[in-house]
Amino acid sequence: MTHLLRTLAGAALVSLAGSACAQHAAYPARPIQLIAQQPPGSASDAITRAWADCVARGLGQPVVVQNKPGANGILAVNALKSAPADGYTLMTIGMSQMTITPYVYRHPPYDPLHDFESVAVLGTTPLVLAVPAEQGITRLSQLADQARSAPGGLNFASPGKGSPAHLLTSALFDRMGVAGTHVPFIGEGAGLTALMGRQIHAMTLVIGTAAPQAKAGKIVPLAVFAPERSALLPGVPTIAEALPAAQDLARPSWIAVVARSDTPAPLLGTLNAATEKCRSGDAGYRSRMEGMNVALTPSVPGDARAWAIRDTAVWKPLIDKLGLATE
Repeated sequence: MTHLLRTLAGAALVSLAGSACAQHAAYPARPIQLIAQQPPGSASDAITRAWADCVARGLGQPVVVQNKPGANGILAVNALKSAPADGYTLMTIGMSQMTITPYVYRHPPYDPLHDFESVAVLGTTPLVLAVPAEQGITRLSQLADQARSAPGGLNFASPGKGSPAHLLTSALFDRMGVAGTHVPFIGEGAGLTALMGRQIHAMTLVIGTAAPQAKAGKIVPLAVFAPERSALLPGVPTIAEALPAAQDLARPSWIAVVARSDTPAPLLGTLNAATEKCRSGDAGYRSRMEGMNVALTPSVPGDARAWAIRDTAVWKPLIDKLGLATE
């Protein structure tokens, strides 16, 4: 009898394993929901939709984008965490949400190293500090002078508390030895509108967002947070050129696709393979990304976590030094 029970139990386990493999082999069998943590019209949203369109073609199933902006990605993170770990709900996530946002709260709202499974890092893009065109500022040193002469310093915008724009601008003002007040907006587009309307004095933007407005004469870029100048704005100095004391801030932003923790590895592999096929073999996808000044990067599952560990080692001490953590 004991032998019979063991035989039946073993057969049941084999059957369950076979069923799980069959389910994974059939993935995806229905549309995938992709959460975007920034509003429509933002650079992050545009990158999200480019990936969704390309991967949908490769997988043979729609990838439906759902925008859940607010709290610099925390609302989107909560939506992902509440979904099943079945590969049918994904999220595009930035360097911000993976390496900065959790640590600007004394009680982190989530754990980026344990709450997500990495699908792929899509690419990187430089950030640029800009001011309104009518502000009369054309160099970073002039912005520092203006901040010193203004009671209380200057106001600067970002897409939200804990965004790279928030941290980089705060750190830059610290390096310049001037005061600044952070004004968070819901998304980059809203902050850009305020910048062009001279409602705030400065903002750090994704270069793909800044370049068209700079070329249209609506904003003036002062420095690129990158080790070398950008072909998109070749006349704009790097942050090291503009202020040598801030050369450690030359770090590009990056964006990745993640799933909820405990999503099966075979599903992550399927999604990563589809991403790599887009990167290496889809000219339309490459063109869309390059048009947004996104430098595509090869990636394997797990890279987003590895990149997060690497960058958190830089950003968290800076957050602590500047005292940016709040309740």
